[in-house]
Amino acid sequence: MSNEENAKDFAKSQGNKNQSGSSLVLNIVSMLIIGALIVLANYFLFSSFADKIISKVNTEQLETEEEVTDEIERGIIVDLGDFILNLADDSARKYLKVNVAVEVSKKESDTPAETAQPSGGHGGHGSAPAPVDPMEAIQKEMNQFKPAIRDAVITNLTSKTSTELSTTAGKELAKEQIADEINSIFAGEREVLRVSFGQFIIQ
Repeated sequence: MSNEENAKDFAKSQGNKNQSGSSLVLNIVSMLIIGALIVLANYFLFSSFADKIISKVNTEQLETEEEVTDEIERGIIVDLGDFILNLADDSARKYLKVNVAVEVSKKESDTPAETAQPSGGHGGHGSAPAPVDPMEAIQKEMNQFKPAIRDAVITNLTSKTSTELSTTAGKELAKEQIADEINSIFAGEREVLRVSFGQFIIQ
């Protein structure tokens, strides 16, 4: 084989190698571009999907909070006044000064004050009665229960020691027990929703 033929074969093989190398680079670049496009598409799709999920969760949470707020029953606050009591400590005499209020459930008859319609009599001499104030009726009802309720509060708190009432758990237990005792006094007519301690001083 002549030198000229060898040179032609070498040039041809080099051309094939260069063409193969170019194809390889082109394939790699194409794959990188396609991969980048896939990543970008996934990013935008995921971002949009995530935004929808977050928006839905926030909406559901807001609706849940509104439902919980609506479900909190509001009752009638009865202030039982101040109590100054001896506690059940053995080692030293301890006193408790506390203000107690209870929130009791409403009844269907607890409606806003309304003026009753005049009742027509013979000759049109019917007269309209005075407006009905339900709060006045409620106050009278609570005044009937107050002595028994105050007694229940006194009996409960004077059975506690200062150590028991100095903790949050002890106060909450006393509130639960007082609520149970007052509910037994109401005998189903009303229900205690909450017991609150105002000023609470142990000396």
